[in-house]
Amino acid sequence: MNRNRPPAAIGIIFHPNFPSASLAEYARKAETAGFAELWLWDDCFLPGAFTSAAIALSATQKLKVGIGLLPVPAYNPLFAAMEITPLATAFPGRFLPGFGHGVGSWMKQIGSAPKSPLKAMTETVTSVRRLLKGEKVTFHGDWLNLNDVQMTVTPSAVPQLYNGANREKSLALAGREADGTLLTSMSSPAYIKWALPHIQAGMAESGRTLNRVTVYLDCKVSADGKSARETTRRSLAERMPWDAAQMEAAGIIAEVEEFMQKYTTVEERTAALPDAWLDELAACGTPAQVEASIHRWIEAGADTVVLQPLWGDPDCLDEYVRFLAPLGKLVNASSTPQE
Repeated sequence: MNRNRPPAAIGIIFHPNFPSASLAEYARKAETAGFAELWLWDDCFLPGAFTSAAIALSATQKLKVGIGLLPVPAYNPLFAAMEITPLATAFPGRFLPGFGHGVGSWMKQIGSAPKSPLKAMTETVTSVRRLLKGEKVTFHGDWLNLNDVQMTVTPSAVPQLYNGANREKSLALAGREADGTLLTSMSSPAYIKWALPHIQAGMAESGRTLNRVTVYLDCKVSADGKSARETTRRSLAERMPWDAAQMEAAGIIAEVEEFMQKYTTVEERTAALPDAWLDELAACGTPAQVEASIHRWIEAGADTVVLQPLWGDPDCLDEYVRFLAPLGKLVNASSTPQE
């Protein structure tokens, strides 16, 4: 299937643990370095993504700024549309709001856990889109109850809306309802190839022809490569257990389960974690190794590869600028349509 892909892009994450006062300069530095997009998280208990997006957009000229992701259970669609409208109006084509299910334990903690996350996602994203178009919305569903709700002011164009997705049903939902799909870090090239048909099936259901696939990619680069790989190795070891769907698609689920049983501490897992897993799940090492990895992710079907600093490592941006700039060269060889 020809996806009629536009040119690929490289983005970067501003981790919510970074000081908010540094965001404007971080965004300017990212834009100057050649990054096309900057992505923010809307994690519970950390600085909010909408206000952060306003800071980043105001500090730059062309940089697109995305939110990955707004937790659907925590956002009434009217108030989401109210927040999206001024950013989409003031910065047309540059704001990319994304919606996700939210971390289940956090949603329970704040008393906003839906019985069906998929239905809550569908109802919310559909309603937000309609509200941004200026429609009057009355809707009584499993999660939402709206009565004659309508925005007084709307943006001249509805921004691209993204859905975070992981498994078959949520991937199909993203293809059906959203303009883009956001895949979390540790989404290997094999996982991307597995996910695409599910996204495309959803697109076929609704008649959509484009869905931009954006993938977070853990990335650490150094001149010698060794220190970057060891730092990444520990980062991956600290996050076990890993997502089963991602490991199944990568073909290593059995090996990972056996590995976890054999090695039970972070230190043991760090020492024993295979190099092959580093290369399957992250981009780390020398500049040449990282560039090759980014190309692999794009060739697998990622339209945007968003470099994710390890655990909010504040040195990563300077390393990316130093070792990978100009960033445009990273995509030139891979920005061709996929069959």
